[in-house]
Amino acid sequence: MWGCCGCCSALRPRYKRLVDNIFPVNPEDGLVKSNMEKLTFYSLSSPDKLDRIGEYLYQKASKDINRKRYRFVEIAMEAMDILLQACHAQTTLNLFVESFLRMVQKLLEDSNPTLQILATNSFVKFANINEDTPSYHRRYDFFISKFSSMCHGNNDNTELRDNIRLAGIKGLQGVIRKTVSDDLVENIWEKQHMEKIVPSLLFNMQFDVNVMFVKKNMSVSGDLTPVEDATQVTPPALAEEVLRELVGRASFGHIRSVLKPLLTHLDRHELWVPNTFAIHTFRIVMISIQPQYSYTVVETLMQHLDNNFKSSPKTRTSLAVVLSKIIAIAAGESVGPSALDIINNLLTHLKTSVGTTTEITPEESQYQEALINALGEFANHHPDYQKIEIMLFIMNTVPDLTKKSKGDQMLQNILLKSLLKVGTQYNTVSFEKAFPASFLQPLLKMARAPHDPTRIIVMKIFQALLDRHQNEKVLSMVSVKPYAALSQEPPSRSDIIFTHKYGANIMQALIDSLALSDKVDSLTSSYNTAALLLVEMACGETVQEFLLFILGIQQVAVIAEDLSDLHKCCLHAIAIALLTLAARVTGITNLLEYAQKIIEARKEDAGHFLPSIMEPNNKPSTTKFNLNLPHLSIDKIALAECLQNAGMDFNRLQSGVPYTLNQKDNPSHRHSWVESVSNQMTQRNSSTDLTTYNGDNDSISSSPGVAKKALAPEYTVDAMKRYLAEPSEAMKKEMQEKQKQIVRAFRESNFEELMKRTEPKHDVLQNRLNDLFSSLALDNKATQNVNNNNNQDKPIYETYFPELFYY
Repeated sequence: MWGCCGCCSALRPRYKRLVDNIFPVNPEDGLVKSNMEKLTFYSLSSPDKLDRIGEYLYQKASKDINRKRYRFVEIAMEAMDILLQACHAQTTLNLFVESFLRMVQKLLEDSNPTLQILATNSFVKFANINEDTPSYHRRYDFFISKFSSMCHGNNDNTELRDNIRLAGIKGLQGVIRKTVSDDLVENIWEKQHMEKIVPSLLFNMQFDVNVMFVKKNMSVSGDLTPVEDATQVTPPALAEEVLRELVGRASFGHIRSVLKPLLTHLDRHELWVPNTFAIHTFRIVMISIQPQYSYTVVETLMQHLDNNFKSSPKTRTSLAVVLSKIIAIAAGESVGPSALDIINNLLTHLKTSVGTTTEITPEESQYQEALINALGEFANHHPDYQKIEIMLFIMNTVPDLTKKSKGDQMLQNILLKSLLKVGTQYNTVSFEKAFPASFLQPLLKMARAPHDPTRIIVMKIFQALLDRHQNEKVLSMVSVKPYAALSQEPPSRSDIIFTHKYGANIMQALIDSLALSDKVDSLTSSYNTAALLLVEMACGETVQEFLLFILGIQQVAVIAEDLSDLHKCCLHAIAIALLTLAARVTGITNLLEYAQKIIEARKEDAGHFLPSIMEPNNKPSTTKFNLNLPHLSIDKIALAECLQNAGMDFNRLQSGVPYTLNQKDNPSHRHSWVESVSNQMTQRNSSTDLTTYNGDNDSISSSPGVAKKALAPEYTVDAMKRYLAEPSEAMKKEMQEKQKQIVRAFRESNFEELMKRTEPKHDVLQNRLNDLFSSLALDNKATQNVNNNNNQDKPIYETYFPELFYY
């Protein structure tokens, strides 16, 4: 009998004998390595036998599995792995891979966890092999389903459960690597596959939300670490790593295939509240995704927010918070229409929130604040020129002031808050760029809104854009005392031009805003804006405009009849506080001394005209205030004298009219110097006091508003340099002394002396004119005689036909 078996074995094919020889008599001895080397050499020498070798190994392993001889199964799987690694460059490898995958599937179908883990590790080794020949008929449906089910393993043994889950995650990573790079195999991005892979990864990540990113995959190069090297990581960490790899490999058309099951998983398991896990997951997605596709994540999340408009406010708030956390990452890649599209979507959600609720609950308010924060975070990562475009876009969506319904007022406040959020992120360098006419005009219109909260938000927007030196908190209190921590810088030429062009419009809007309400919060916010405007723009060339503005505030307190007594007192206090601030900012000592005199006088006779009346703790008495105190008001003539004594131009202050209520303004209008001169000429009469004489007033200069300088007696290069330079203190004193001498001469001299002083100039001028007229008359006679002589000498045809018209 033994001889018969030996005879039969000799007749068997050689590849079967080689396969049989790798199995030991005792399974505990393991693979017979010497015989395995022979089998490997035979496989490399005869690659056409690879498919038969694989099929034979699969048959032997199947019999051993049925007989529960698991040790022999492990030896067969090990032999498969060795052959696969050694022969991966062979063109006939595809036939061997079919047997290999059948064996892996056979092991995975068994209930033994050890065989499942063994099969998974073999599949991972196969996934790391780069095949040269394409495969047309492989399918991985079973492997995706099986590995996903292993990710949800729930064995009572914690260690075994983690090992099974790790094996399932590794298997999914192997499937992803094997299918993503090969377009001929099954499409891994299809819905039925992603709905198994993504939830399986998220299920494992839920158990450790605070896991940080795997350091191995944080390298910029993006090289992937082999799966078998990551044996020490936990299932949450490995699942996070696989999710990063999956998102990183997704193209533009496939990223939504990953996001939809992700959002569905968060909805089904109610992971939005609290949103710690959702924020962590979406941050992983945004960091892993290709930068040019990050906008798709934001768009998909906004669409999901649209679909949840009927959900609870907490859920919508959590969604908006997640959006605010990730939107900054996408902002860097969003330019032009895509940026405005995101802003428009956020504003649409805000409008929907306001329109669907009659009253704003605390939860709904938190949702709106989350949307506004998302908008601010998105705008913060854009350049300044785009922030201006975003603010202008938001301003155009604010409802008209004529709509006075409660819902429209709520929507106005919400949109203006979003505008304020963007404004706080803007770094103002030039006011001309920060306040374009198309943005300034509607903003000034909103500053006159009858609703107090609306005006306060508009003032905060002005403060955010005006405050270049962080003085907003310092100037938040109305005071006549010096501000200790005030930061100041002289305005640039462009800022001065902006003040001349638009300053009057802004100041007019501030006066209208101050006259609308007597509430301390509203008045203080308007004062804060005016003070910032003064600190940033006040200088010698613009101080007259600000003084007219201060006089306008005082005039409103005196003339307006529909204001309460407390309101008028507050306006007087704001006017003196701004006058003191203007004197300190511009450094005009005479103006500061005059303001201090008014303050001291008011302390004695009219304390209700000082800023102390606006203090929050100060409750005004019910007694009627004495408002008829003209001697304690700011005097326009005295202000002009202060500027004159300081050697500064005061024509605009002397001839201009203080700002009044409801004055029509146009941001494109600029005060003309011709109007100032005409007003000055109409106001002048023969009884004008000679103390206000200025030698430059009688001459119309081509540079309005700039005092004319006297020429130096000698015209050397040094003299011209001195003339072009700013006048020194000595020259100013000399000019003032000459002016005083002229005034004194015209005051003390009689009429005859003045005639004698001017008579020689008139004689010289008359003599010169006579000479000119006589010379012109002689020249005219000479030319007439010459023409008559020439006409007589010329032939007739030259007279009637000039040279240009005959040949």
